[in-house]
Amino acid sequence: MPYLRHMIRVGIVEDDKDIREGLSLIIKNSDEFTLDSVYSSGTEALVGMDTSAPQVVIMDIGLPGINGIECVKKLKEKHPDTLFMMCTVFEDDENIFDSLKAGATGYILKKMPTAKILESLTDLYNGGSPMSSQIARKVIQSFNSVKPSSKADDYGLSEREKEILELLSHGFQYKQIADKLQLSIETVRTHIRNTYKKLQVQSRTDALNKTFGRTTT
Repeated sequence: MPYLRHMIRVGIVEDDKDIREGLSLIIKNSDEFTLDSVYSSGTEALVGMDTSAPQVVIMDIGLPGINGIECVKKLKEKHPDTLFMMCTVFEDDENIFDSLKAGATGYILKKMPTAKILESLTDLYNGGSPMSSQIARKVIQSFNSVKPSSKADDYGLSEREKEILELLSHGFQYKQIADKLQLSIETVRTHIRNTYKKLQVQSRTDALNKTFGRTTT
């Protein structure tokens, strides 16, 4: 009786037709993986994975309707043993950490070579947390970054809000903060508005005084 090699079942959630077909072809042509299911949206995946059984899933973030991060969060609740690897163009801290918090175990960029994608899937299945080198560097830098005063914790500020507050304390302007954190200016403004609301203040000076104990000039 011939030896039957175990094939790792892979699911793909990707809205771009060319990328979706490219990833499908890569999986089909590999010796280690078998293509379990393919979805063009998070909504399709939420329904389809009730009957399909991928062991690892390649998940895009920028999906129509429900995005990939929220999709992972919902799927992980229903399928806790399934492993998710984000495959995206987004390199900003917010998407990276939101993905990991949602339940993703890997995070790679779409520009990664084909061989590396397959290597990452194997690593994921074998218990690793594959990340593109740029992403791994950002994760490491986040642990080395200076954190705001502990007073910020008393007001329920998110890590992003505390990070922006720290930059404000160093004199950074909105555009500089947006560039540094790879966010839009409007996203920075939204975080600052939310921070002011939580701190119950109306200005940068008052916010810094309340969290850092600084006096106004």
